[in-house]
Parts: sequence; structure tokens; C-alpha cells
Amino acid sequence: MLTIRRAVAVSLFALAAAGLAAPVAAQEAGVAVEAVIARDVVDREPVDAGTVFPADVGRLFCWMRVQGAEAGTVLEHVWKFAGYEWVVPLQIGGTHWRTFSNKVIVPEWKGEWTIEIRDATGTVLETLTFTVQ
Repeated sequence: MLTIRRAVAVSLFALAAAGLAAPVAAQEAGVAVEAVIARDVVDREPVDAGTVFPADVGRLFCWMRVQGAEAGTVLEHVWKFAGYEWVVPLQIGGTHWRTFSNKVIVPEWKGEWTIEIRDATGTVLETLTFTVQ
């Protein structure tokens, strides 16, 4: 299984006086993100992870484990292909959290794909690449 692990920071700080939340760049809070591309997610775990998939795969999943984030933190999975972007916001529910997004893959969408995992400031925390052939 291909795993990518990096220490990154993701946090929201409450502004006491205003009662608002201000996004903080990922490098400041010490959050760890592990992510893979897989054919499925079963019992909150990725199944058949990889970097090359057949054109008839039908659907792929971007699974991630986040450690150290505060509940309520929002991370985005940004699926990119051929100049198009699909943004999926994912709310983190606790300090140890697993979540995923998925994308239908049309057989004609062969080529290189990228998924960026971004924090609330737009900082790219992780980049995953895979090929549909």
C-alpha cells in the first residue's frame, strides 16, 4: 500500500473578542496526514490502494487519516484532471480521524490525475498522483 505521511499543521483558532474562527497555516499546528488512493473504503480503511488504475475502475477513493487536528477543522480534497478541479470539503471530527472523498471515473478520462489535500488557508498539505489507463 502506498502511504504518504507528513507532519503538517491544520488548526482553527477562536478569536476571543470577535467570536470568529481564523484559519491558520498548516505548518503551525503539527497535524499528521496519511493519504492513499484506493478502489474502495471498507470499515474506514482503504482497499486496493495504488497509483495505476484501469479506465473501467468506475470510482476511486482518496482516503486519509488525520492526527492532531482540532474537531471542526476543514480540509479539502481537490481532484484535478485535464484542467478541471473538483473540490470536496471534509470536516475533521477529532484528533484521530479517518475520512475520504470519492470520484466517479469515466473510462474516457485516461491520464494523469492529481489530488491536493489543502487546509483552510489553501496551503497544500499533501499531493497524491495516480494514472488511469
